[in-house]
Amino acid sequence: MNMAEEAREFFAANPDIEVLEAFVIDVNGVPRGKWIPRERAIDVLTKGMAMPRSVYALDVWGRDVNAAGLAEGTGDPDGICFPIPGTLSRVTWLSRPTAQVLMQMHTQEGDTFYADPRQVLAQVLARFKAAKLTPVVATELEFYLIDPVRSALDPVRPPNTRDGRWHTGQTQVLSISELHDFEEVFHGISAAARAQNVPADTTLRENGPGQYEINLNHVPDALAAADYAVLLKRIVKGVARANDLDATFMAKPYGTQAGSGMHVHFSILNENGDNIYVGDDGPSPALFHSVGGLLENMGESMAIFAPHQNSYRRLRPSEHAPTYASWGFDNRSAAVRVITASKPATRIEHRVAGADTNPYLVLAMILSAALAGMKEKLSPGGAISGDDHAVSHEPLPTNWDYALQRFAKSSFAYAALGPKYRSLYTACKQQELSEFSLRVTDVEYDAYIRTV
Repeated sequence: MNMAEEAREFFAANPDIEVLEAFVIDVNGVPRGKWIPRERAIDVLTKGMAMPRSVYALDVWGRDVNAAGLAEGTGDPDGICFPIPGTLSRVTWLSRPTAQVLMQMHTQEGDTFYADPRQVLAQVLARFKAAKLTPVVATELEFYLIDPVRSALDPVRPPNTRDGRWHTGQTQVLSISELHDFEEVFHGISAAARAQNVPADTTLRENGPGQYEINLNHVPDALAAADYAVLLKRIVKGVARANDLDATFMAKPYGTQAGSGMHVHFSILNENGDNIYVGDDGPSPALFHSVGGLLENMGESMAIFAPHQNSYRRLRPSEHAPTYASWGFDNRSAAVRVITASKPATRIEHRVAGADTNPYLVLAMILSAALAGMKEKLSPGGAISGDDHAVSHEPLPTNWDYALQRFAKSSFAYAALGPKYRSLYTACKQQELSEFSLRVTDVEYDAYIRTV
């Protein structure tokens, strides 16, 4: 079915729809787009929608990043955005009957646009296709439900439960009753995921107050896996708001509570559909070489896996958030967890990225590193036991500035993302870093304004 047929069939089946939300995903994973009235929707879905190319190079506050080269001095030209097949669906959490569609940008000449993060991942997957390999990918996303009422003195707090306020000293991990407290929210998330063909699987209570995790099913299409992660974040936020709550995917909303990650599970199939990570007597050499590539390039990838100032608060010892480039068998203390519970399910879990990341870029870096490891036959070294990280394991960058410097000079990032995108991403993050350097925090006032 082509897009015109899909669009006509959708609007015939949904005659109440009044508006279409058409959006792309920017460098920070933020949806940006337009509302299209119903009478123009089919035209946009079949002929495309103009958007300024600079939409892909905005900082996290939504401001142009002139150093990225897409805005100032260019005339800020448009690209043409076309819908991604299969993403036209209902928005279930809004009172006005609304549809949505995820889009990707092309140039006026019809070429794919290098600054679209989805296109960055597509270029990586083209290398897998050339090698007759197919990644099978799933993501797990952690998030916090939070009270929508906030102030400068109380910027984030857990929502009310049926029994009153959260006791922040309790974790209640995997508690079923904590799911019951927000049954309507999770029912709404499940309904929205079904309506939007997002393959949501397990929902569970996590370690922090109001923290939960939703897992997505494995799919043999890494682009679709990233689409699903993007759409799930939008669903969670939208349904939470419809239930008078907010949801945040900040990596560390509470300084003393667990952070939120986006764990990536993946295996790789050959042209016969066989999992190349399965060997005769356990994991195959391809799996170990992939792990070697992941560890070798992890430090230079941290600006993608931890893209914000807040991201580095999550990377602390003993919080199931990795601080070393290490691996282990079924070990959640390691950056890379090798899972061999059964041969068909043999896979790698990459545990470094925060929930605040751009899924397209995270998968691009992970899969590029795995492919490089196989091509170069890299060794991962020894597996860790428990939390015992040997001195041979590289400590991961623990601050944003250093991680960004490494990324900006990285030959691996140059090869994985392309030189133009590495420069664009660096420029966007440098502008954000500069803004943070100008902001004096409440902690500094508390510590210094009267004492020094």
